[in-house]
Amino acid sequence: MKRISAAVALFFLTLVACRTMAPGSGSDQNQRTAVQVDNRGFADMNVYAARSAQRVRLGMAPGNSTTVFTVPPGLVSGLTPLRFIADPIGGMRPSVSEEITVAPGDTVVMTIPPR
Repeated sequence: MKRISAAVALFFLTLVACRTMAPGSGSDQNQRTAVQVDNRGFADMNVYAARSAQRVRLGMAPGNSTTVFTVPPGLVSGLTPLRFIADPIGGMRPSVSEEITVAPGDTVVMTIPPR
């Protein structure tokens, strides 16, 4: 149980938002917003983005790989608070990130540690 708690805590600590706006682009609402999932664990993960009561599946991140997903434009408008969920396929319990603010054009990097 301590291992799982430590892995979840590490997951929260390694979720980072990086600004990737092109020079001179301002706050263009049509920019691609992405999440890069670095899944260092063995289990494949279903990845979701959540805003308020809305949860959208972004795709599946295979174990021991890095995958990039596009966040649907309808989910991000201006500065938007989002949570990201990594739900292990066949696993017990999903990992949920802290709420972070995302803007169009941002790339969020999510690292899932090995268990």
